[in-house]
Amino acid sequence: MPEYRLGRLGGRWVVTEHDETGRRIARSYLFADDAEPGPTRREAEERVREYALSRTARSAPDINALWEAYRAEKTGRRVAVAMEFEWRTMKAHFGHLKAGDVTVEVCRAWVAKRRADKKHDGTIWTELGHLRTVLKWAADTRRIEHAPKVERPQKPAPKTRHLTRAECRRLIDCAVAPHIRLAIVLMLSTAARVGAILDLTWDRVDFKRGVIDLRLKSSATRKGRAVVPMNDGVRSELARAKKASVMELHVIEYKSGPVQSIKTGFNAAVKAAGLSDVTPHVCRHTAAVHMAEAGIPMDEIAQYLGHDDSRITSRVYARFSPKHLRGASNVLDYVSQPRQDGEDDAG
Repeated sequence: MPEYRLGRLGGRWVVTEHDETGRRIARSYLFADDAEPGPTRREAEERVREYALSRTARSAPDINALWEAYRAEKTGRRVAVAMEFEWRTMKAHFGHLKAGDVTVEVCRAWVAKRRADKKHDGTIWTELGHLRTVLKWAADTRRIEHAPKVERPQKPAPKTRHLTRAECRRLIDCAVAPHIRLAIVLMLSTAARVGAILDLTWDRVDFKRGVIDLRLKSSATRKGRAVVPMNDGVRSELARAKKASVMELHVIEYKSGPVQSIKTGFNAAVKAAGLSDVTPHVCRHTAAVHMAEAGIPMDEIAQYLGHDDSRITSRVYARFSPKHLRGASNVLDYVSQPRQDGEDDAG
């Protein structure tokens, strides 16, 4: 950002700045006429601040430029792809604005618009979260002077929907396209996020050792990913897909190329299976619930989910375990438990 200062030239107040060589030069007279008694220094300093603000506002990039610059920096990360699709919707509302134009009222207008379009608050929360991230990044990299407040709706409570085993089988059977079926099987069987499944390449599928490495060699994602064993069902599905693979790079491929999104095919399978309120993330949640219900220890479930801290896993999934609070409940059994020695029947 240029640094504007107060100066004097020919007895008149001027605003000065450095040129490209570092030499300080007079940029503009601050007052049309400095007739006696003339503006005071305090008045001139206030005019410098006004001048700096107006110049900064005119030269600052609009949000469209900031959004695209941020996406370019995140090339190779799945968030860049997600933000490309988001911006197709958000650009008309935010793209022409400068950072200083983003107000609480502008954000609330976006919330109202998206709700009128029947969009879930979780979607709106994510969209405005990405806008806040872009503006904070722009301020940190000195593209703008400061990041304005981006008001978001309250984050919705996590969805509790999970599939029964019968629903899982129906969902798999109703996936017509082979790549959609394979993606669903992998999400349910590895407890991985859809992004990790779409990123998975054959060099990380080890048939000999019977493991799937969901991790990326680069730091292209901050989300935890795991190395998980293959069960027999996954092994047979992967072997079939490997035999039919054309590119032999990405496990999930369509028309000889990687797949960016399975939204359309997944939703079609959900509808054909007669299910509702099911997203790809429900598959991950379902896998964790089924492991907890089977009594799998929380630290093992945490490893499957890629959680660094099993306490995070316990907060969400411990209640599904058949042993959860069972010992505490037994202590509080005052009816069927035998009386202890010395108990006074009279109370």
